[in-house]
Amino acid sequence: MAQKSFHRTDRVSAQLRRELGTLVHAAVREHGLCSTSVSDVEVTRDMAHAKVFVTVLLADKALETVKALKDLAPEIRYQLARAMKLRHVPELHFHYDESVDRGERIDTLLRDVRASDDAD
Repeated sequence: MAQKSFHRTDRVSAQLRRELGTLVHAAVREHGLCSTSVSDVEVTRDMAHAKVFVTVLLADKALETVKALKDLAPEIRYQLARAMKLRHVPELHFHYDESVDRGERIDTLLRDVRASDDAD
């Protein structure tokens, strides 16, 4: 039984990621926010809450963009309820996905190391 619910949360997360990608894109355009995309969605086992991880094109605009999305969360959740066939649509919690920034920093560090090795 527990195995089945695990797969259900995976399916719901994937579906939420697709739907939220579209809704967040529309909200960003409508409210003049920085270009943003949904990178991941994690749903709690009881499906009451969803962590929505977003990446923002301009890192210096990330905080204000995530704050705006948090303010828009009830409206986005309402649109999500209309788009999806779920009995209960989870509460949305927006978070900035720092993994992209971390990856870019690692790439830069590796490039710098290679460049200094080549200089020697």
